[in-house]
Amino acid sequence: MRLSEGGEPGAIPAVADGRAGVQDEGSQLVALALAGAPLDGPDRMWLDGCAGPGGKAALLAALAAERGAVLLASEKQPHRAGLVAKALAGNPGPYQVVAADGTRPPWRPGTFDRVLVDVPCTGLGSLRRRPEARWRRRPDDLEGFAPLQRGLLRTALESVRVGGVVGYATCSPHLAETRAVVADLLKQFPDTELLDARPLLPGVEELGEGPDVQLWPHVHGTDAMYLALIRRTG
Repeated sequence: MRLSEGGEPGAIPAVADGRAGVQDEGSQLVALALAGAPLDGPDRMWLDGCAGPGGKAALLAALAAERGAVLLASEKQPHRAGLVAKALAGNPGPYQVVAADGTRPPWRPGTFDRVLVDVPCTGLGSLRRRPEARWRRRPDDLEGFAPLQRGLLRTALESVRVGGVVGYATCSPHLAETRAVVADLLKQFPDTELLDARPLLPGVEELGEGPDVQLWPHVHGTDAMYLALIRRTG
């Protein structure tokens, strides 16, 4: 169900009963695109490396279950890991939720077929819903997030097997948090390639020249989510 003209989500029976959740369409499109990305080889193990508070993880877990795959949802902060577990409660599974540092993970390299890292960021892409956030951010916030964003993407690329796909996502339109991060890590991992994410968002128009995707509130009616899909080739 889509609420495009406002409304009260809590009045929807499925939401009130906990059978459905509320999430921006841009976030859902990111998860769907990763799930639909072509792989070379098996498709059994999925990772959401920055899973809190659990919206994307819930969608990924449901999609994984349809294919007989397993989702590991990892979140550094224990209280946020608890939110992820709550969001996934009742999901057909199988899945597992762990509290772990995504830059120093407990799993072995090359474990996963699909990896999503929706990294912490300035949140500038959600100003349409949280306009007050513009007064809480300063230019040096970008520098503060940069090492973490690169560290999480580095771990994601190490965690995916050869032939698998990583989705790097962030709720920001700023190049310092999007293409600059991806470009830096592609230099560090030469055995990778960018996939064209646009065909994996069917029905969404004006997606630019690709291969990555930047959504815009004034164009797509979503948060300004960014997505790059990266395949390990060696």
